Amino acid sequence: MHPEKLIITGLAAMVVAACDNADDLNVAVGELASDRIELVAEVNEPILEILVAEGEAVTAGQLILRQDDTRTSARLREAEAVVGQARARLDELVRGPRQEQIAQARANLAGANREIEFRRTQFQRSKDLLEKELASPETRDRAKAELDAAAANLDLRRAQLEELLAGTTVEELAQAENALGQAEARRDSAFVDVERLRLTAPVDGVFDSRLFEVGERPPAGQPVAIMLGGLQPYARVYIPERLRAHVQPGTEARVSVDGLDAPIAGRVRWVAHEAAFTPYFALTERDRGRLTYLAKIDIDDQQERLPDGVPVEVELLLPGSGP
Repeated sequence: MHPEKLIITGLAAMVVAACDNADDLNVAVGELASDRIELVAEVNEPILEILVAEGEAVTAGQLILRQDDTRTSARLREAEAVVGQARARLDELVRGPRQEQIAQARANLAGANREIEFRRTQFQRSKDLLEKELASPETRDRAKAELDAAAANLDLRRAQLEELLAGTTVEELAQAENALGQAEARRDSAFVDVERLRLTAPVDGVFDSRLFEVGERPPAGQPVAIMLGGLQPYARVYIPERLRAHVQPGTEARVSVDGLDAPIAGRVRWVAHEAAFTPYFALTERDRGRLTYLAKIDIDDQQERLPDGVPVEVELLLPGSGP
């Protein structure tokens, strides 16, 4: 017989047996189950390595799979360089001009003054020679252009010195701070892009199966692996309607697992607020017409992880129900 049919048959038998005395016992039936967690590729890049084997236990934050980050890492390094430049510029403005910068600006201004005096002399000489017809108009025009250029350079050098003597303005600081903030934001975004290529376990659990192999390029948004959440499965059971009002998160229980000699301590994690009819494996006509409430019951850790799908019978330890 197929294994799935064996599980369903065993679970159905437990349901029938439990239903025979369900009116007298605080019993619910179901099976072991785990939350299936899809690890999704966010970027369309090749898989470089898968670091865990199928069936291996993993802890929250553990690296499971790594995709090629060559391009995203290059963008991150570029963004970090821009941040460094922006921070250096801001630090320079905060410190203000250094004495050597001011001295250099004074020297540049002095040189510009000497240059313009020379150009004025040259321009006047070219005009005198033109009047004596010893020089051409082109020579005079060239001297005038050189004088104008020297005058513009003098204005520039004077403005540079005045800016250094005045120090950093509030506007300059604000602009530099804004530039640094923008650079850091781009750097942080590039870092996130790199991290998106490193798939980690969101919770403790078991690495169940891989859907792609090393070297393959999964499409963005496509699951690449499946995890089973939790170091142990939980008991997914169906609470009879008559017991629902007494069962709350935290209610203690004894979970009998098919194939184990002793029951396992458990505690209700969640119970549905909306009722549903008893599921298909309740084979009797009487049971199919009853309402039940789906519940999840966490069980104590075992030496080895129990398999999903194994039938369970749960005794709910309700007030007044005895030991």
